[in-house]
Amino acid sequence: MSQSLVVTAGESSGIGPDVILKVAADWGHAEEYLAWSQVDCSELRLGVIADPDLLQRRAEQLGLEIALTQVLPNESLPIMQAGHLAVIPVALAEPERAGQLNAANAAYVLKTLEIAVDGCLSGQWQGMVTAPVHKGVINEAGVPFTGHTEFLQARTQTEQVVMMLATEGLRVALVTTHLPLKEVADAITPERIARVSRVLYRALERDFGLSQPRILVCGLNPHAGEDGHLGREELDVIIPTLKALAQEGIPLIGPLPADTLFAQHHLKNADAVLAMYHDQGLPVLKHAGFGRAANITLGMPIVRTSVDHGTALDLAGTGNAHEGSLWTALGYAALMADARTR
Repeated sequence: MSQSLVVTAGESSGIGPDVILKVAADWGHAEEYLAWSQVDCSELRLGVIADPDLLQRRAEQLGLEIALTQVLPNESLPIMQAGHLAVIPVALAEPERAGQLNAANAAYVLKTLEIAVDGCLSGQWQGMVTAPVHKGVINEAGVPFTGHTEFLQARTQTEQVVMMLATEGLRVALVTTHLPLKEVADAITPERIARVSRVLYRALERDFGLSQPRILVCGLNPHAGEDGHLGREELDVIIPTLKALAQEGIPLIGPLPADTLFAQHHLKNADAVLAMYHDQGLPVLKHAGFGRAANITLGMPIVRTSVDHGTALDLAGTGNAHEGSLWTALGYAALMADARTR
């Protein structure tokens, strides 16, 4: 089935436009880049939500010849072809300068996200992929903004979302995300573990077509608490919660010591890892696939993936930004969209 995906170009002065244009220029090799996902690139419809003039200026700066075609949000996207890019137009407030933030364009960034979410909610598009935004400059413009995930959660009215990063051969989801380390233990509650585990398990079934997915759960403490001698969170919180989830038909494996869980003999039969906090799981994943990983938001009524990097202002317009993560994010978005339509 032909899927329609949209990409938001992100911060106009960052590398979002660069990597999108580089993917468009190299689309002739899409089958090679996306072979792992089994996506039929010959039928994929793709558009970018951005200012067409921004894309034209950046393409010229990068020395890329890209034919831009403007498409309205209610019009069908064309099948993607090398050297071509469909653009759902949103105007910048002021012309961008690569590498230089401008708070005047914060509203533009948020508008691209609103159009993408609303189009996916309406069924016009089957998934959205986000290029990086700069949270600081959006807040400088007077708009409270903590990140893509929170913005999308609110706009889709989703009670619980889960952050998962994925690269070829490894998926890592998080119980807690961007918390100071001293606050993590108090945040590891039975309720939070249960909500996140349910979302993760059902998303692996729905979005990845996995029957009875195998999820390995990290302990919070070294050696998973070593029977309470190195902390009692495993005994008092994690183990009872996993037992209760098993009674619901959600069997999880753990808690396991995080320092050995990521060994290949454990991972080879696992579909995902559930880590207790950000820097417990993500360093391993990024070591395994940095530049080839995607950030995936689970639990929403829409498909959303993202690149695994930031705006990299120093690389914008230089031609040195690497587009590997965008290829991965596109592959996962198409894979998930296809699974939801089966």
